[in-house]
This record gives sequence, C-alpha cells and structure tokens, in this order.
Amino acid sequence: MDLKGYLSDKRAIINQALKEVLPEPVGPAAKVIESMGYSLFAGGKRLRPILCMAGAEVVGGSATAVIPVACAIELIHTYSLIHDDLPLMDDDDLRRGKPTNHKVFGDALALLAGDGLLTEAFNMMTSVKLSEALPPHLIIRVIGLIARSAGFQGMVGGQVVDIQTERQKINLSTLEFIHACKTGALITASVASGAILGGGSESDIKTITSYGKRIGQAFQIADDILDVEGDFNDLGKATGSDERKGKNTYPKLVGLGGSKKLQKKLVADAIKTLASFDHRADPLRALALYIIERKK
Repeated sequence: MDLKGYLSDKRAIINQALKEVLPEPVGPAAKVIESMGYSLFAGGKRLRPILCMAGAEVVGGSATAVIPVACAIELIHTYSLIHDDLPLMDDDDLRRGKPTNHKVFGDALALLAGDGLLTEAFNMMTSVKLSEALPPHLIIRVIGLIARSAGFQGMVGGQVVDIQTERQKINLSTLEFIHACKTGALITASVASGAILGGGSESDIKTITSYGKRIGQAFQIADDILDVEGDFNDLGKATGSDERKGKNTYPKLVGLGGSKKLQKKLVADAIKTLASFDHRADPLRALALYIIERKK
C-alpha cells in the first residue's frame, strides 16, 4: 500500500481537527494557550492518533468518528513530552528541531501547559457531541483504558522507574517493564481504543491489543537505536543523550545487533497477529514496518 500517502492524508485530518481544539490565545489565559499550542503544533508524526483511526478501520468502524479520541491521545502524548523535557526530568533543550517548551515559556508555564493538555484531553473524550456519535459505554471503556495507559499503571509508572534506574545496572525484565509502560502503553491504547470504538468483537480487540504491545516495544527500541546512530538533521535533537544521562536502553543491555534483531522479530510477530484480518489491516501491517524503518 501507499503508506506515505496514507500517513499524509491521516496526518492532515488530525492536524485540522487539532486546530479546532485550542481557542485563540487571547485573554487572561493567552500565554498558557500559546504554550500548549507551541508544542502541539511542533511537527509531530501523529502516529498515535493515526493508529487509533487505523484500529477503527480494521474492524469495519469509522475513522472519522474516532477523531476526537485520536486527538485526545495526541494531547496526552504532547503533555508527556513537555514534562519529559523539563529540567527536573530529562532537561532537554531541543525537541523536533525547536527549543523545548520550557526554554521558550519558562518551567512553570511549561508544566502548566502540559497539565492543560492532559486535562483538555479528558474534556474532549467526555463531550456530549462524542457521546451522541458513539455508544457511551464504549467511550467510558476507552477513557478508562487511556487513563490507565497514561497514569501510574502505564506511562507515569514507566517514567518513574526510568528515572530511578538511571546510572544503575538493571536486568532485561526491568527494562521491558520501563519501555512497555513508558512508551508501549499509550501506543497500545491508541490502536485498541480505535478497535473498541469501531465496534470490534472481543476477539478482535484482544488481537489488536497484542499487535499494539509488540509495535509499542519495537517503537521504543527504534528510539534507543536512533539515539545511538541517528542523524541530528532527521531527529531534530542531539544523539547520544541516553548514554550521557546514564539511561538504560536496549543497545546498552543487548547491543545494537541484538536490538535490531529483537525489533525485527517484534514487528514480524505483530504482523502475524493480524493474519485473521483482510486488506483493511494493511495500514497496520505497513505501520509496523514503518516504526523500525523511520529516521526520526
């Protein structure tokens, strides 16, 4: 399939929808709205909302109907990046080739911009308009799934262990926990949410969830590898930051060769899980390969 065209079309849809999320930065709250928009429109891949839309399509649902949830997931992802970049976390100066949020707006405003994006995400998912378009019981199920994947059982929990184990020697199972929670949980929730809202059967949802877990792990391994051998012009930030900060990564624990071998197996297994689906799963199959072939 034409993955490049598929990604371009879906990204355009998501970007247009995101433009309608935030009001114009005027009035007393103008600066925080500006800060939120600065990171939200900094040029992300929109992989998570695209996975949500593809998850709906694969089970015969409407990609258009899940756009509000897909956008909410992107808001959550963006909030996590703002907070990750703060001096008290990873202390990064660049994100996607631009100064990080706190470098432009200050630490306090960046922190609050992240809070604002996270809160607005749940406001979007509880809107009356969405509950009129999709079954409310499915929306509630998805809100719970996304909340768990973003909270201490997922992204937050993984980030905590990631910070606590810096410059410490850990085993592979601990690293798998960090990556599965910090990165994989929201990726898995993205595609599974689409399948749930698209009206997939429990068997379909279980299969899509299994696919999501595999590509989520492969995605983080790809990030680990790019930090070692990626290009600044592609990444928009300096490489080698994981080593400088004493981060535990797959290349550090199993080497570059072992990391590449593992991610290829994960992608192959992810694609195999989709064997029961027809051509509507082709975007998910192609996205699995894209995850390890990307340059940023």
